[in-house]
Amino acid sequence: MSTSLKTRILLADDHAMFREGVKQLLTNTPEFVVVDEANDAAQVIQKVQQTKCDVVILDISMPGRDGIDVLKQIRQINPQVHVLILSMYPEDQYAFRAIKAGASGYLTKNKASSELIEAIHKVASGRKYISSDVAEQLAVDLGRDADKPLHQKLSDREYQVMSMIASGKTVGQIAVELAISISSVSTLRTRILKKLGMKTSAEITHYAIKHDLVK
Repeated sequence: MSTSLKTRILLADDHAMFREGVKQLLTNTPEFVVVDEANDAAQVIQKVQQTKCDVVILDISMPGRDGIDVLKQIRQINPQVHVLILSMYPEDQYAFRAIKAGASGYLTKNKASSELIEAIHKVASGRKYISSDVAEQLAVDLGRDADKPLHQKLSDREYQVMSMIASGKTVGQIAVELAISISSVSTLRTRILKKLGMKTSAEITHYAIKHDLVK
């Protein structure tokens, strides 16, 4: 099969060993070809601009920028490309936000070996790939705006920082991981506390655990 007839895939993940494992999995499927790779957010954007690809397999938590922001920019650069989120985060934490931001599918890394091929086939054909649980919850959410839990009022970046605070990371650790300043993290924390009606990080942690937002 010529390269022009294959589904061209850009693989974006900051873990080289994981990328290699995915490539090995895809080599057994002759209709797929990995045309390029990226290991941080800036590279993803650059390569989407420079490389002809049909599907971007995107880790939502790569260094440099929030994965949802990267997803939105990919969709702006090339609305025709299909983005499949492949993440370590459980579906109930990020799948809703990813699909609403323009992702074609969401798959957790622990399911990659068994479901990745099916997921790529589905998103490459223009369909969505999500679990039945996520599909059901999305349908419920469409008709339920006023009763949204407080955390759904957070922006994508605020939600990410809230999750990191709840998992026990310090402001300094969050700043390093997200490549932003400590003052920016503090500002985001202040906004989160205000939107959730709370005063301390301990309250954020308690709320996240209560709502199964952290494992």
